[in-house]
Parts: sequence; C-alpha cells; structure tokens
Amino acid sequence: MKNKFGIFVVCLFCQLIIGQTNSRKSLHGQVVNSSLPIETGYVMNINAKIRTYIGPKGLFDILARPKDTLLFTGLAFQSKKIVLTEKDFAEVLFSVPLDLVNIELKEVLVHKELKISSLDGGSQRFVDTQFEDDKQSTAKNTAMYSDQTIKYGTDFVRIFKDVKKLLRKDKEVEEEVISDIAFVAYAKDNFTPDFYIKTLGLKEDEIDLFLMYCSNDSESKRHLKTDQKFEMIDFMINKNKEFKKAEMNQK
Repeated sequence: MKNKFGIFVVCLFCQLIIGQTNSRKSLHGQVVNSSLPIETGYVMNINAKIRTYIGPKGLFDILARPKDTLLFTGLAFQSKKIVLTEKDFAEVLFSVPLDLVNIELKEVLVHKELKISSLDGGSQRFVDTQFEDDKQSTAKNTAMYSDQTIKYGTDFVRIFKDVKKLLRKDKEVEEEVISDIAFVAYAKDNFTPDFYIKTLGLKEDEIDLFLMYCSNDSESKRHLKTDQKFEMIDFMINKNKEFKKAEMNQK
C-alpha cells in the first residue's frame, strides 16, 4: 500500500512539472549592443529553472511565460535581470540591450542624496543689517505679509515632499539592484575561482550566472558578513545543486 502511495506521489509530481513546462512557450530573443556583437553567454529562466546559451548574432530561445524572470550573464557584458510581460511575447524577436563590461569600473554603488545648500555667508550680512526708516517713507510690501508668508507663493514644503516620494521609489528599485551586485561582488572577493570551478564544478563563464541566481534568493543577503563565511559556503553548495538541475538547451 505504501509503495502504491509513493508511486502515486511521484506521478503527481511529474505531472505538475510537465504541466508547468507545457504552460510556457518558446521565446525567441536576441541580445544586442550598439558597439560590439554579443555571441556568447547564458540566459536563465529563474522561475522555470532552465537555461540556454546565447548563440551567433546574440540569438537565443528559451521556454518562458509572462512574469518569469530572465537572467542574462556572460564574460563580455554586464549581468541583467528582466521580468517578462505579455508585450514581450507579442514581438517576433524579443530584443534585449546589454552593456559591455567596463573593466575600469571600480565602484558600482551609487548613493542618492537630497542636499540643500545654504546661501553664501557673504551675502547674509546684508539680510541681517537693520535699517532705520520712518513709516511714511517705507514702501509697503504687498508680496509678503508681516508673518513672513508670501501671497500666492510656491509651496516649497509640498514640492520637497513630492521629490522625496520620487526618490523613495527610485531607491526601492536601486536597492534591489544593489543587493544583487553586492552579493556577487562579495562572493567574488571572498572566494577564489578554484572554489567555483573545482569545488562547485562550474565553468568560468558560468560563475556570474550562478552568483546572480544565488542573489535572487533572499537568504543570500543574510551571509554578507565575515563571520558568516561557512554558512555562505553551505548556502552556495545547496544552490549549486539546484543550478545543476537546470536544463541546458543548446540550439
């Protein structure tokens, strides 16, 4: 009875996997760059856990569906993550622009700050100077009330709040990108290429793809400390097992 139940569970699991694959269709795409043609690299569907090569003229084919996340990595270009939409499948050839690797780039984190600089102190002394005038000769200020408010003036407080909201939205997107880059950079700085090639059995051009795949897991952010190195090794070994199961479609 137990054996029959086990066979039933296995069959059900296989049907679910097949069903998920069948619900996806082949996405025909091309990676492009304005300076140089890209003809090597990988494309990975994180949700379906499948990957394929980038071939001649940057062409690739991969099973996908809307809302799937694709990872593009290679030695010649900077890694990129894209969430697919319905519009992408309506195109005959899905085009993905990629930036070439800049070997001179040392710092990739950009911190956005809103700074308000004060007026130069040299002119402030004229504002602070008190002048003696009688009431009759002093012109009436119709632009500003006695309480220092301006009639029909610009609401700088509201503008400041609006700008702050926009920066907050940009920061949320930026933090997601930075967290991926931070994990990849940390992993490369703390582990030698031999660890990825000999221990994990990865090819040299697969390392970036693997690290980007790991960074997509929220758990990866917990190990970005020097005292978490052994936990990070264990995490990457387990993720490597998932990574190895990804189907390689060579076309």
